[in-house]
Amino acid sequence: MADQRFDLVVIGGGASGCSVAYEAVRRGLRVALLEGHDLGSGTSCRSTKLLHGGVRYLELAFKTADLAQLRLVREALLERGHWLDQAPFLAQRLELALPSDCRLGQAYYRIGLGLYDALSGRAGIGSSRLLSSKQLKQALPLLRPDVRRGVAYSDGQFDDARLNVLLALTAERAGAVLRTRTKVRELERNSQGQVCAAISENHKGEQERWEARAIVNATGIHADAIRRMAAPNCSMRMLTSRGVHLVLRDNLCPEGLGLLLPSTDDGRVLFMLPFFGRTLVGTTDTPCTQASAAAPSEDEQNYLLDYVKRWFPDLGQPDVGSCWAGGRPLLKPAGAEVNSSRVVREHEVERLNSGLISVMGGKWTTCRPMAIDTLKAVEEQFGSPLPDPAALPLIGTDQDPKRTPTLLQEQVSALERLLPETSLRDQQRAHLQASFGLEAAALVASWNESDREPLSDVIPVCRGEFRHAISAEHACTATDVLARRCRLAMVDQDEAERLLPQVQALLEEAGVDAPYTPPELNLSC
Repeated sequence: MADQRFDLVVIGGGASGCSVAYEAVRRGLRVALLEGHDLGSGTSCRSTKLLHGGVRYLELAFKTADLAQLRLVREALLERGHWLDQAPFLAQRLELALPSDCRLGQAYYRIGLGLYDALSGRAGIGSSRLLSSKQLKQALPLLRPDVRRGVAYSDGQFDDARLNVLLALTAERAGAVLRTRTKVRELERNSQGQVCAAISENHKGEQERWEARAIVNATGIHADAIRRMAAPNCSMRMLTSRGVHLVLRDNLCPEGLGLLLPSTDDGRVLFMLPFFGRTLVGTTDTPCTQASAAAPSEDEQNYLLDYVKRWFPDLGQPDVGSCWAGGRPLLKPAGAEVNSSRVVREHEVERLNSGLISVMGGKWTTCRPMAIDTLKAVEEQFGSPLPDPAALPLIGTDQDPKRTPTLLQEQVSALERLLPETSLRDQQRAHLQASFGLEAAALVASWNESDREPLSDVIPVCRGEFRHAISAEHACTATDVLARRCRLAMVDQDEAERLLPQVQALLEEAGVDAPYTPPELNLSC
């Protein structure tokens, strides 16, 4: 058994685990990041793609006088601004419409969203505004005609899987050891009863021992399983709620204005958002087991389609291109029995008596403060302060991230000269920059001409991207490539399956082991 020593071992390669690894290497720690499947393959690639404070949480904060909800909204709004600044090619401002059926309702939303704007302070990204019937009709032409007014407000939209992957790759480039398809089977304790090593096993049955001064459990909905390796009698803390999303081939938001439906029959909100020229609809909130978290039910799909038909009655039968689900890692207050819809999306960093540190709960937007709080617990365990963080720009951004948008614009002509002259060239250039940022031109220049040819008019992916995903981004299966390194399978399952043989051939050419190449795309893995 190979034996390796680190300052920190992080278990879990989703948003929280990759953020912990990224922040840890910034502080000079020697880090190992272990992921049992693919980077971001669980909940972290299945979000609603919003960087947001949470309008619903703000309303709940005032209706229930709940300061915890208000703190969460404030923190998330500040983090929304952080990601829009630090990853401008992956995250953009998105305006959403909140429809109202009367002037009183419009005034209510306008006041609430004005407060939402104010809470973001200097991290604000635009003021809310009133929408007339004409403005709504222009932006959402198929919206039912009785909706005559609304309020528009701003949040952020991002590519969750790409940000997850680039956080991990940036940490790896800075010295972290990254292993995917590496499951932790056991936690080892020393003579004082303190967790001192993780024992992992890969798909070949090979084991490794990862000794560390601290071990962090960042496994989302699976946190309790790792906690019980360290303390078999500890109480269970995680609740799982399934969120289902549909992607419609119809573009219901042609002007780029999304729609937030303020109240469903069961008291939730729904989003209908622009997504790669299609429409993303979500999300449900169904308590479920961990095993069923990624399996959307027919009832949940029908629930979403029903609301599409209610609000866009002239659409006809919606054409569904893809459907997927993920489990929210909801943190139950210690000793409490709480309904999942009432659990605040706060996070908690727990340190068991055995020394295992677990970061639990939270949401994508707030993964950075989750990581920073985790490292505070690591610091306490070390008994000495960690160094101040060094600058570590995300792969694809400039050393000064705020210069990135200008440099991306300067890169356009050079990138276009490298791309084949097809009707998709503008789309392909934009797609490549949205995936790779400032590294796009150098990557394309390293590919041969045939590997630059766009393969799909849904997302103009090319073989060069597929090769890069396999050789440099830890992609081991067709689903890794087509669902997470690019988003084609999450947008249009049929189109991704059309390209499946090409991806399989590239995996075989690269010598990826057979257990990594399932015969078909599977969005639940």
